[in-house]
Amino acid sequence: MHARLTPVRDCFHDLFAAGRETAASLSVWYDGLPVLDLVAGSRTSTGTGTPDGDPWRPDTLVNVYSVGKPVAALCLLVLVDRGLVDLDAQVSRYWPELRTPATVRQVLAHTAGLPAFPIPRPATAIADWALLVGDLAAADPEWTPGSVAGEHAWTYGHLVGEVVRRVDGRSVGRFLAEEIAGRWRLDLGFGLAEADQRRCADLRYGDPEWPVRALGEPGSLRARAMGNPAGGQDLAVLNSPLWRGAEMPAVNLHATASGLARLYAGLLAGGVLDGVRLFSAELVAEATRVQYDGPDLVLDRQTHWTLGMQWEPDGSWGMGGLGGSSAWADPERGYTFAYATAHLAEHDRVDELVEALHSVL
Repeated sequence: MHARLTPVRDCFHDLFAAGRETAASLSVWYDGLPVLDLVAGSRTSTGTGTPDGDPWRPDTLVNVYSVGKPVAALCLLVLVDRGLVDLDAQVSRYWPELRTPATVRQVLAHTAGLPAFPIPRPATAIADWALLVGDLAAADPEWTPGSVAGEHAWTYGHLVGEVVRRVDGRSVGRFLAEEIAGRWRLDLGFGLAEADQRRCADLRYGDPEWPVRALGEPGSLRARAMGNPAGGQDLAVLNSPLWRGAEMPAVNLHATASGLARLYAGLLAGGVLDGVRLFSAELVAEATRVQYDGPDLVLDRQTHWTLGMQWEPDGSWGMGGLGGSSAWADPERGYTFAYATAHLAEHDRVDELVEALHSVL
């Protein structure tokens, strides 16, 4: 670690000392090189979510919720880059059963009008890809596609992933492993095998009210979007082989912070990492350009959506996840940042780390 980054390291450790963090990893690349990799805390917890003594290691994987949405989007964008999928074609060209007249671009930018699975399903449905994509295919959109955005909180990965599957034949998890993670040496994935499940950190609540707060008002679009299938905020489900082994690409990427920072470093370099080009520079430019600027009906605030990421007014692009994980690239300042936490709480931890980072860059 460069001495200049000492304030960032100190901020990271202060979060643990204050009890605001119990298990996390932090990774920063600057000017195309890794400059900071930190891990601390306990990988495992008791059934109530209390940390126990098994230490977090550099290869510990953790569920990062929506931080995985751009990763799912990139799988589809590989096929766009290869000329196999047209961004402005209707999704039904590739998935004829889908009734909603949305384009691939609208799906990627969260404007397709399918922000929630339409039929209430139990937690076991997490592992039933065919059931959930069938529900989406038969659904009517909640708004005219392209007219407004609403984060497709739980549905995004199935919409994107089913197009990948129809065009390529592989599941989005297998496609990610073989076409992106393997080629760029990224430690992350959807639908983990048993050996990788053994490396996972147990999620735990930063405070007992977190799952209620995360869902929002009962009956709201946010609650419908984030509460079906059931179990997405329940530790008994989240820390189970069912969740870790399933492909719920909108929300169950398991990753290391170093894997995420490395991914964004490749994107920031125009689609090439360690001499391996996965994306054309033109595709990266289009994928990180603002596609929608306006209200988001699920997040209940103004947003700038790119093709799978949120764009911020400082020019950075990436994605935060429910519970506090986050990963992005900042082209102006020349860095990529990833924070992966098992301690489900708010994003104030990341805010403080970034403030420390910006103070020394």
